[in-house]
Amino acid sequence: MFLEKLIERNPKLIECAFKLHQKGILLPDTYVLDLDSILYNAKEMKKEADSYGVELYFMLKQIGRNPLIGRELMKIGFKGAVAVDYKEALCYIENGIHLSNVGHLVQIPKAAMDKIISAKPDFATVYSYEKILEINEAAKRCNTVQKLLIRISDPDSQLYSGQIGGFHSDELEELFRKVDALEHVCVGGLTVFPALLYSEKENQILPTANIKAMERARKIAEEHGYQDLNINLPSASCVASIPLISELHGTSGEPGHGLTGTTPLHKHSEQIEIPAYVYVSEVSHRFDGKSYCYGGGHYRRGHMENALVGKDMGSAVMTKVVAPDNDSIDYHFELEEELPVGECVLMAFRTQIFTVRSQVAIVSGIQSGKPELLGLYSPLGERLERNW
Repeated sequence: MFLEKLIERNPKLIECAFKLHQKGILLPDTYVLDLDSILYNAKEMKKEADSYGVELYFMLKQIGRNPLIGRELMKIGFKGAVAVDYKEALCYIENGIHLSNVGHLVQIPKAAMDKIISAKPDFATVYSYEKILEINEAAKRCNTVQKLLIRISDPDSQLYSGQIGGFHSDELEELFRKVDALEHVCVGGLTVFPALLYSEKENQILPTANIKAMERARKIAEEHGYQDLNINLPSASCVASIPLISELHGTSGEPGHGLTGTTPLHKHSEQIEIPAYVYVSEVSHRFDGKSYCYGGGHYRRGHMENALVGKDMGSAVMTKVVAPDNDSIDYHFELEEELPVGECVLMAFRTQIFTVRSQVAIVSGIQSGKPELLGLYSPLGERLERNW
């Protein structure tokens, strides 16, 4: 999906990945993350967001909840992370990374509630009054007041399967009265998901139908007397979408794929952000005129297209790659040509590393010509002391 853009805009990452594989430093099924480019992208986004008064919470699930990158992002001025689920939140707490938003898209379960609330996240996203009561009790035990982000999901909202939940806007007046009566929680803002998405037809990022629900909810909140609420508009956050967040009265965004220059917008147009990761595999075997490389990093919505196979950019060949169907385990990816066993295979497709079984290599100094492997990590953000 992104290989051509990677060759065009970040050839140093490709050369680095070839060399790390040739030296035997990386096993197949490893994502190489270019720390220099991620931080460049993040700085550009933050500069744009600051100019519009929009706050950004970094989202790292796409690149494996990586705590090293999280700490580096905080050094350049990001306040904290959005944790898509409670396990990610616990990982960040253990690694000293501040939580800016937790509970969206997955609510905090009871067994993790005290630990997460005691970390004093800026916001906890909620889908139900029952969960609000749980948070209120945990905040009471922690002697704090927790700000809530109320997720809005109206009948005309655009929701993904497996991500259903929230409050209808016509429930809000009663909900606000109930929350106001509690001592250890308060309404801190509103959120919807997804708020923005890339339109292939228009070749730009546009508001989704969920913005209608947000506008209804925002007006009700204002009529209730709430001021200075956080209007959280996540999805497709990048330099190009920040003006739109502001135009839609948004006060916060959550860059994930924007950090690595891998939103659909980045495939179809020239954007400020540089593509910042590559997937490393190796030809395993050949059979009936085709080659097969090691798998493990397949994300079903990844849109694999091409692979670069060889020892370096000068000698590498481009070939088509096909992932297994969704009923099968991705033990191997199919390459359409017969290629030498043992050759390095590089791919760049959309991923969600926290859902796969790959390893993650963090490399700095790629852009300055002095690459340094800073560490190997599991897809869940755990540092590995060995490369398997």
